[in-house]
Amino acid sequence: MSRFNEIFKGKKAIIGMVHLLPLPGTAMFDGDMDKIYEQALFDTKALEEGGVAAIMVENFGDMPYGKELSLEQSTALAAAAAVIKKNTNLSIGIDAAFCDYKAALACAKASGADFVRLAVFVDTVECFAGILEPCCAEALRYRKQINAEEVMIFADIQVKHTHMLIPNVDIIESANVAVSCGADAVIVTGLATGMETPIETVKRVKENVNCPVIIGSGVSAKNIKEQMNIADGAIVGSSLKYDNVVTNKVDINKVKELTQSINK
Repeated sequence: MSRFNEIFKGKKAIIGMVHLLPLPGTAMFDGDMDKIYEQALFDTKALEEGGVAAIMVENFGDMPYGKELSLEQSTALAAAAAVIKKNTNLSIGIDAAFCDYKAALACAKASGADFVRLAVFVDTVECFAGILEPCCAEALRYRKQINAEEVMIFADIQVKHTHMLIPNVDIIESANVAVSCGADAVIVTGLATGMETPIETVKRVKENVNCPVIIGSGVSAKNIKEQMNIADGAIVGSSLKYDNVVTNKVDINKVKELTQSINK
């Protein structure tokens, strides 16, 4: 049995986002770590009681993201993840935005997380953080170096909010390269946070890779049944927030509506 199936027990991997408030070392941090923990635990409880299969902890409030997290950010991210892990029965993942593989894997190891999301695993992309090169080789070496090989890597392919430096690379090529380079699952997204992932793209990727395929943006109660007829899971954030505003807290009623919509 694969590690993915072991964690999700053959069910759809619906992963709810815990978007952390701004962390120490960032422009918007207000000096109050307790507030960060409180909101993270509020969202975690709502997601767990609402029926998601796992959660992903992300330093979402740290915009604008750099290529790497500062020492202060990564320490706070690990601390928040550890607090969350202690207060939930769900599996958790780490997303060190934009794509700091060392911070993500180190935080996962320290907090007991089960997976990380690496946004730029095999593609070379350009975005507001600059030009980002693939991290697959370094990430696998570092994961082994810190004895964290139990931590799965969920790798984005041609990730949202970026532009491919070589624009004619087909997404299927990116997906297959990601699998061959050690990704435990691939993530397919729309163009931006909250933007629906094209269903035809999901179908094409699913038909051409031998690993779980996760939808990484735009999933809601309205489309989740159609999306989960194809994909193995979804990472869901903004559609579960009050008023669908990504910076708001998680609305437990929206979480329940989402998870119940799969079986309607």
